[in-house]
Amino acid sequence: MTTSIDKAIHSKPNPGPLVWLKSGEPMIWLNAAAVSLSVIAVVGLILLLAVRGFSHFWPKDVMVATISYQGEERAVMGEVVEEVEVIGQQLREAGFELQGPGPFFGRTLLKQGNRDFLDSDFTWLIDEQIGDRLAPADAMVIERLEWGNFYGFLRSVSRDGEVVAGEEASDSERWAAFSALIQETVSVREEIHDIERSEIGEINYALEGLRLQERTLDLEGRLDAAAQEQLATEREELDAQYRVLQDRLYTLYDSIGKHGYTAELIDGRVVSLSVAKVVRAFQPNALGTLGKLGLYFEKLWEFLTAEPREANTEGGVFPAIFGTVMMVILMSIIVTPFGVVAAVYLREYARQGFVTRTIRIAVNNLAGVPSIVYGVFGLGFFVYFVGGEIDQLFFPAALPRPTFGTPGLMWASLTLALLTLPVVIVATEEGLARIPKMVREGSLALGATRAETLWRVVLPMASPAMMTGLILAVARAAGEVAPLMLVGVVKLAPTLPVDGNYPYVHLDQKFMHLGFHIYDVGFQSPNVEAARPLVYATALLLVIIIALLNLAAVSLRNRLREQYESLES
Repeated sequence: MTTSIDKAIHSKPNPGPLVWLKSGEPMIWLNAAAVSLSVIAVVGLILLLAVRGFSHFWPKDVMVATISYQGEERAVMGEVVEEVEVIGQQLREAGFELQGPGPFFGRTLLKQGNRDFLDSDFTWLIDEQIGDRLAPADAMVIERLEWGNFYGFLRSVSRDGEVVAGEEASDSERWAAFSALIQETVSVREEIHDIERSEIGEINYALEGLRLQERTLDLEGRLDAAAQEQLATEREELDAQYRVLQDRLYTLYDSIGKHGYTAELIDGRVVSLSVAKVVRAFQPNALGTLGKLGLYFEKLWEFLTAEPREANTEGGVFPAIFGTVMMVILMSIIVTPFGVVAAVYLREYARQGFVTRTIRIAVNNLAGVPSIVYGVFGLGFFVYFVGGEIDQLFFPAALPRPTFGTPGLMWASLTLALLTLPVVIVATEEGLARIPKMVREGSLALGATRAETLWRVVLPMASPAMMTGLILAVARAAGEVAPLMLVGVVKLAPTLPVDGNYPYVHLDQKFMHLGFHIYDVGFQSPNVEAARPLVYATALLLVIIIALLNLAAVSLRNRLREQYESLES
């Protein structure tokens, strides 16, 4: 009895739902749920991109099977890319004759390669039509510069037109001779690439300089006989150097052009191919886990450091990585000082009236303007107007071919700087507003001028806010695609905007960008199935680069914030 009385005395009334809502606890739970869902979504997206993208570089086993359809049999060979289940009615409406009861039938996407001998790289197979699946150890995969992958069986290897390992040799002997020949060919091809891009590129650059010099003298009326003779002498020297390099290239091309091999297709045909177009060759069915792991990292490294090929569906994305990072760095260098100066004027010097409020409203509205509008503005103002005037003033000898009057790296950086300028202005203004007024008054009381107070006290304390604006600007600019399509980005840039020719950094050149690369590979590729995994891999790479750039800026901001702790007070 006593116990029940005590419980009745000490028990608290059960609060109703209205009281619970007013307590603010539901908002806490909603915020926690929102943060959790956001983290799960981001992690899930990154995992999806990683699995779908980077799994593409893993060397898959090569399957050999027999397909039976309508009383006919044919052999197929290739890599299993995807296995799905499809409703039987859908297949029957497409014209397939099915024997099983259904309702679902398995389909296998097979990468059969051999585009120069077959209709397409990929083919769909119905599982019930596939016979025994085999994985022969001597099945080989050859990655080529042209025509995609080759799948077949090695039969002979020839060096300089003479067979060094024929059908009488063992499989291991033929493969050893083939591997050695590929390594030799790859080394020669790299030498050819260096000559074409470096030495011949320098000669072409010098010849173009002579042409512009001759044109300049002609426009100035100083192209006399002596000048013509001097230019002709320099041009002859360059032509002589070019002929030497050209003969050297002919020798190198001829040295690898005679190497070849014969391979047997799955349908029994024996074809002769050149080793000069081979990137790498391997036998995935004969590789162990360590061998496949080494090949995986080799292909991944190629993806990060090599140039694209085959309409951007193979090879690497290094030019796009370089162009993205360089554009973001240039954009940051441009937007930060302009944004800070504008914010300092609006907060520290401008009279706080109607005009200032109107400017702030305009700045805030600019942050919501679609990016393609900035691209159109950049094309019309920066490229055609400013670039055209620069060509008229400083590069008249190159006309009518434009120098800066065409989309390029500098105009793309300026356009994105204009796009992200409102973000930097707003963030910097908020940082300036958080600095206590007594700090400014204390500095002035100690004898510092207004400019000294601004430069030595206010701006250092506002630097974390500036870095916050820069972080937001980098996050938005790095992934933009629409304006870049108008002001400088291209599908394939033959050279990087940085080389060994003066002035070393060529801001007038067009460049590649990871965002546009994703769009091009995903929506403009002639081979959708081959391009799909590269879309995931490139998207993940873009996310990683943006994260690294932001982490660097966040680290710098945290150091500045620790240095000026009074900002948090």
